[in-house]
Amino acid sequence: QVRLVESGGGLVQAGGSLRLSCAASGRTSEIVDMSWYRQAPGKEREFVARLKWNSGNTSYGDSMKGRFTIGRDNGKNTVYLQMNSLKPEDTARYYCNGRGRINAFQISPYWGQGTQVTVSS
Repeated sequence: QVRLVESGGGLVQAGGSLRLSCAASGRTSEIVDMSWYRQAPGKEREFVARLKWNSGNTSYGDSMKGRFTIGRDNGKNTVYLQMNSLKPEDTARYYCNGRGRINAFQISPYWGQGTQVTVSS
């Protein structure tokens, strides 16, 4: 099993920046990729960004491209999300997701508890 713990959320003014971190522990050798999702009150959970663990390839949700960057901290089992040019509509609870390969046929998702990001106008 993989345990994920997020940190770095908070309150920021529009146009500002925040950096979220997600530390993975446990069976980290099983990790296939790690992602960030977000959910605002009354809305569905939304994909933010993904990092393929071995290749380092990244992908982003359309509204995040050019403003958010996902990366891995110097080979550590920690993924970050650098968020720049923040907008009030980025306000949400941000969740770290990791997918771990259990066997040749199964991949299991793991979720952190989330961290709140609030962007004031």
